[in-house]
Amino acid sequence: MTLQNMARSAAWFMLATIVVLSLIPPTARPTTVAPHALEHAGIFLLDGLAFGAAYLGRQRWLSVGAVAFCAAIELAQLMVPGRHARVSDFVVDAIAACAGVFSGALVTRRKIRRCI
Repeated sequence: MTLQNMARSAAWFMLATIVVLSLIPPTARPTTVAPHALEHAGIFLLDGLAFGAAYLGRQRWLSVGAVAFCAAIELAQLMVPGRHARVSDFVVDAIAACAGVFSGALVTRRKIRRCI
């Protein structure tokens, strides 16, 4: 399995995980000792890294998609009892996802150059 295929699998798995964790009732949501904003930034950064590595050369579209996804997932939480949308979560998520996309692409390009 190539690095690109592994990154694609990881990216889509994390995206599905984000959807599930965002839309389950708050009582079913796992908690960590990390601050709320750090939890959000971490998972969206990792997912962005995976997407950036998986779809090299498509950073602009991935960033647009990431921002749209972050907005959609926050708005979808309005439909779940006990959940709510926060502008601060959207901002953290969108910045982390976009940073991840560009970082993932940068790291992958550098790795490719070393192999050539």
